Amino acid sequence: MNSMYFTEEHNLFRKSLQDFLKKEVVPNIETWEKTGKIDRFIWKKFGDMGFFGINYPEAYGGLNLDLFYTIILQEELQKINSGGFAAAIWAHVYLAMTHLNAEGDEDIKQKYLVPSIAGDKIGCLCITEPSGGSDVAGMRTTAIKEGDYYVVNGSKTFITNGIYSDYLVVAAKTSPELGNKGMSIFVVDRDTVGISATKLDKLGWRASDTAEIAFDNVKIPASNLLGEENQGFAYIMQHFSLERLVMGVNAHARAEYALEYALNYMSERTTFGKALDTYQALRHKFVDLYADMEICKEYNYSVTNRLNKGEYVVKEATISKLKSTKMADEVIYECMQFLGGYGYMEEYPMARLLRDSRLGPIGGGTSEILREILSKMIIDKKEYKPAT
Repeated sequence: MNSMYFTEEHNLFRKSLQDFLKKEVVPNIETWEKTGKIDRFIWKKFGDMGFFGINYPEAYGGLNLDLFYTIILQEELQKINSGGFAAAIWAHVYLAMTHLNAEGDEDIKQKYLVPSIAGDKIGCLCITEPSGGSDVAGMRTTAIKEGDYYVVNGSKTFITNGIYSDYLVVAAKTSPELGNKGMSIFVVDRDTVGISATKLDKLGWRASDTAEIAFDNVKIPASNLLGEENQGFAYIMQHFSLERLVMGVNAHARAEYALEYALNYMSERTTFGKALDTYQALRHKFVDLYADMEICKEYNYSVTNRLNKGEYVVKEATISKLKSTKMADEVIYECMQFLGGYGYMEEYPMARLLRDSRLGPIGGGTSEILREILSKMIIDKKEYKPAT
């Protein structure tokens, strides 16, 4: 492991996490992949082990560790070959909980963040809409203030943990006439009257519950506002750094897993009396793929290091997601080819890996949207600044 970024404590944490996943998670993966529902007990076990609180304050039950512990968690989750399970975990920890910690007041943190870290509550983040996709600024969901309440109307889609979560972190327009400058963020209890959810059937990420959610005159207390009114877009942009970096790390980790599996298979599989890993054409293809993975991994570690120091790395994290997810798709596609017909069989990992990986260039902002964002930053010299 790269000693520039990982200490002995990091390595010990990785080993304990690997042991935990092997014992508690791996035996259940096939069931969760088939049912599309992750058993509730595992959330509590993650909480008891402290995995949900890795980079959250000790005052709320967290461990306040550096971001490389987060990287380890993401990497190891990818190597149990269930993109859906991994997504459910990181959508809770690094999407919903990020907003609670950064924008929530003390009451909100006690009510939602503390039980989230403990594994007693599950959260989801509701930004994407049926009509808008990656166009966050084009959001139509509204939250209009009426006395001590906001009334929310609209819909969200492709929401990970959208069925079984206990609360929702919701973005809505509080001042629609201001466009993206009129957006706010709220935390909403799942059982609030007027919320309904429909489960979506997906190509991959089968273990996770993904939903379309409707809000029909949903009344939420004004105290459930996260941060300041009309500052939601700035908050979302600020946290995109971590979300996109996480997706970049996920991508290099699943590519690494695919390469490790393929190499082991190639060393054991023989044709015409020779192991597959002795054929020059396959050897050269493999090392090209390995090099692409290593380049992305090292870049992602570098961005993590900068984010860990508090730097504003929206551009770099966007590059991470754009290039790493593309790389992972290409690596896994070729690794399936290395396995030949067996790569196409469900009992081998490549079929699921291929399905799960394909969401990488789509979710959390499509590659096309990311290229346009980067074009504005690199070519047009547009500057995005942290929320104040």
